[in-house]
Amino acid sequence: MPQRTARLLLDPTSADDLDALHEIYGDARTWTHLPTGRHPDRERTAEVLERWLDDWRSEGFGAWTIREAAAPELVIGHGGCAVRGRAAGAHDHAARDGAYWNLGYRFRPEAQGRGLATELSRTAVEAARLRRPGLPIVAYLLEHNTASARVAEKVGLTLRHRAPDAGNPDASAIRLVYADRELTAAQLAATLA
Repeated sequence: MPQRTARLLLDPTSADDLDALHEIYGDARTWTHLPTGRHPDRERTAEVLERWLDDWRSEGFGAWTIREAAAPELVIGHGGCAVRGRAAGAHDHAARDGAYWNLGYRFRPEAQGRGLATELSRTAVEAARLRRPGLPIVAYLLEHNTASARVAEKVGLTLRHRAPDAGNPDASAIRLVYADRELTAAQLAATLA
């Protein structure tokens, strides 16, 4: 379901968004904190897009395609909350299985630094809490991404875990896990996988 904030139009992600989302996810400038996350080709974005579409099919909710209300013709970002960490097909007892709401976003470089991530995140957190309040809301990021850490704190998340980022090609990388409540061992393990 579409949402609107003071400055943003938030639409459920659709297959028609592939090219616009690849422009964002394929742009190295949007991955300065995790260069290995960049989508090297349109096929990679299509694979991930299928997961985002599945979020909307299975949960009736997921990350939005983001446009500015003042210029709705341009996709400026993608983000929101999506359920992660659940066992395949688990919905009723998902929290026991390690499920959580994952708060995340990615914006075109031209849209960064204007408070849009905070505006999006506040709306996403509120919507996720209304849909499934039993699931914690989690944001995980690398320690040197101080802007994302500030956004997590502004929307009420607290640092719950700090440790080396296992599997990261940068051996010095530290992963931070923010959440709106204490996490179970299964939920924390799911955020670190």
